[in-house]
Amino acid sequence: MPRRLTDNLSSAYIEAANRLTTVDGRRRIVAYVESYDDIFFWRNVLSAYENDKLYFEVMLPSKQKLARGKKSAMMEVIRGRLGRDMIACVDADYDYLLQGQTEMSHEMLDTPYILHTYAYAIENYQCYAPSLHDVCVMIALNDHVTFDFVRFLTDYSRIIFPLFVWNILYYRRGGYNEFTIADFNNVVTTGRFRPSDVEHVLKRLKHKVQVKIRGLIEKNPGAKKSYLDTKQDLQQLGVVPELTYMFIQGHHLFDAIVEPLLTRITDTLHQERENEIRMSAIHSTQKSNELKAYNNSTANVELMLRRNTAYKQSAPYLMLQKDIETKILHTATTSTQPKSPEGNT
Repeated sequence: MPRRLTDNLSSAYIEAANRLTTVDGRRRIVAYVESYDDIFFWRNVLSAYENDKLYFEVMLPSKQKLARGKKSAMMEVIRGRLGRDMIACVDADYDYLLQGQTEMSHEMLDTPYILHTYAYAIENYQCYAPSLHDVCVMIALNDHVTFDFVRFLTDYSRIIFPLFVWNILYYRRGGYNEFTIADFNNVVTTGRFRPSDVEHVLKRLKHKVQVKIRGLIEKNPGAKKSYLDTKQDLQQLGVVPELTYMFIQGHHLFDAIVEPLLTRITDTLHQERENEIRMSAIHSTQKSNELKAYNNSTANVELMLRRNTAYKQSAPYLMLQKDIETKILHTATTSTQPKSPEGNT
């Protein structure tokens, strides 16, 4: 089977193509991402830096070769092809926090043309606590504040932070099979709960975390210094107790905690708005029309969460912005226009 032209693309190829553009043409920077779900996120991130000099084109490296969502497969496809006109944009996963202690972590952190999320994944951004009330409004078209998302995810994060330090400690020393991300998720899951039960849920969560930590201390009697060093290092990397939820597995945060919570809250808001329509309608025809119009205007919880872009004041995102400005933009300001035939200006 013949290979697609895009399978042979490299930064040098894109740079050569840029040199063939007219004087008024913009430089194209190809940005490879891991999966279709990532295209919208990275387009939203990178579009803020487009101007009359450059633009980004966000795409997958190869439909044939790339297993969806697998960073290692992506790196295998694009290795040796990156440069100032071709970059990679990936989820940080734990690789940012491992600080080069695995091959993937080392490659991600030390390759200048790889951008990573700092947060575990794009789902963590989509679940950014200060943005979640606005997401509820987009879903239910009801601005009634019924739940404090910031307080909940702050309290949740503080409770799970000590166990998260243990999980990273295990991964850093290569013992991830002894305390996996799945093991961690099983402890820190909240299960589906009514918003009114949040205090009970957090109390139960705290108990589960404490039990697990006691077991880990018993298994690692000499690990106190390593634990404290890891804790200090994580905080220097931006993993403060109040923001732990931004660094845990994104799919777990999205699927097991935030989406079910938003579904319960928006169901209540939806019912509240419908009751208002029923009470205020003058006659049955008006009621029917208003209810139909309202229900046609409401949106799906998962879709609105995935389209959430109100995370740009979060600490991990600010670090990502700095990387774009220092790693990518400064190399893209050099002109790629061809010299005149005489070699003069």
